[in-house]
Amino acid sequence: MTMTSSQNLQPSGLYTKDQRSRRDATAWTVVQGILAPLQFLVFLVSLFLVIRYMITGLGYDIMTLSVIAKALLLYLIMITGAIWEKVVFGQWLFAPAFFWEDVVSFGVIALHSLYIYGLIQGTIPADILVWIILAAYASYVVNAGQFLWKLRVARLQMEGTS
Repeated sequence: MTMTSSQNLQPSGLYTKDQRSRRDATAWTVVQGILAPLQFLVFLVSLFLVIRYMITGLGYDIMTLSVIAKALLLYLIMITGAIWEKVVFGQWLFAPAFFWEDVVSFGVIALHSLYIYGLIQGTIPADILVWIILAAYASYVVNAGQFLWKLRVARLQMEGTS
């Protein structure tokens, strides 16, 4: 994969000056800034409900609804994130600055989608679905950590250029 000079990362951070300007000017940055914490909040509630179901066997329906809500938010944030990458970096996904975050995101999506598929098809028993969603949630935590790290790097870059 070759990069033009406008795509090269600055030695001090994630964004070139042009990319930073596009990032700061697009409404998709605000959308991501709203959806990411919302998704995390839904994740926390859903994780609580999954664990409660595992311990007590109660609340399967509400747990299932929470997992579906989390998956729908994940799909939405992935679509809007791809738009954000296109605006900022000129490509829909796998921009060099966010390549590994996108790779892990696809793993997170695959696990959530497997849960949804198994739920709809009825081919995966409930106890296995719970383990699938726990794996999905663990991978989501890793992915969220990746993005938080990039947010920190971007902030440090801004401090360094101020």
